[in-house]
Amino acid sequence: MNKAILSIPAIAAVAIGSYYFLSFWTMSNVETPVETPKISSENLSKAYFAGGCFWCMEGIFEAQNGVAESVSWYSWGSEADADYEAVSAGNTRHREAVEIRYDPAVIGYDTLVDLYLTQIDPTQSDGQFADRGYRYTTAVLYRTDSEKKIAEDALKKLADSGKFEKPIAVRVEPWINFFDAEEYHQDYYKKSSLRYGLYKEGSGRGPFIEKNWGKDAGAAIVSAQKEITSAKKIELTPLQYEVTRKNGTEPAFGNEYWDKKNEGIYVDINDGTPLFSSKDKYDSGTGWPSFTKPISLNAIDARIDRGFLYDRTEIRGKKSDSHLGHVFDDGPKDAGGMRYCMNSAALRFVAKEDLAKEWYGEYASLFE
Repeated sequence: MNKAILSIPAIAAVAIGSYYFLSFWTMSNVETPVETPKISSENLSKAYFAGGCFWCMEGIFEAQNGVAESVSWYSWGSEADADYEAVSAGNTRHREAVEIRYDPAVIGYDTLVDLYLTQIDPTQSDGQFADRGYRYTTAVLYRTDSEKKIAEDALKKLADSGKFEKPIAVRVEPWINFFDAEEYHQDYYKKSSLRYGLYKEGSGRGPFIEKNWGKDAGAAIVSAQKEITSAKKIELTPLQYEVTRKNGTEPAFGNEYWDKKNEGIYVDINDGTPLFSSKDKYDSGTGWPSFTKPISLNAIDARIDRGFLYDRTEIRGKKSDSHLGHVFDDGPKDAGGMRYCMNSAALRFVAKEDLAKEWYGEYASLFE
């Protein structure tokens, strides 16, 4: 990798600080949940970001709950193959980039994009920090229209914020192809932690991040996402607020979805997380919408509820912390025996034909 050569005095000056700086980034996590959510290997999605040197992009993503792995790649060039020698010599039109393998039920694509923007200089058009050339330029590489819109909205929001005087230079481009970077590049921040720390500080990336976002940039992003989610309560109807925020229960049979039979998915009314599919909905005779299972167990939290005549298992939204309902073990035996008894007021229905339009296109496969 054609990295900027640092002087010996410069290396000496930042060595100790870089070591502790690296320790912070590799050991910290942006959330401190009571129980770390388990990632579903069957539910992993992939996100792609070009942020300059891929050494500096892996660690911050791998520190997040919901991210299974971050892998260094060469991206976007039209050539049939790529390796370090060809890319670093400028003989291809590839960028250094990372592939993020994540569980969308635990961490959203929008959060990944926002986190990515705190790890780069979004105004630099000729590379990143000390690394110059096309191979170090920045881009969000999308694979779906939903990802494209999320990225474009995030960049517009950043530009409109006035945080940076210069124009935003990050491109939003379609994913074309990826080639694995060599093994010695993978997890470089772990394998050569001191050298990595020196490079990140000496290149200017570390000081830039701290100046513009603070040392706890990742935590700030997640905190902001939680504030947005919490603020949504002002958009709720009185019944929705009573159910989701005050753990209320709506009337049986007199609610919106108890007997709805249309095909589609049911999402969290507060943050839009997909929760249940009509494929798993059945008439339990209770007067509330009932399901045999959620779309992903990672989208919900189960807690003991002792506020009734007997202990029950409450179900809450993992990210929104909304009260959704309860789960019981008296469901259909041939479907696992569980009954997820939900409140219609905690849900929003998205019809099968509207999934793509409402940016849930990836869930259309549930109905194929």
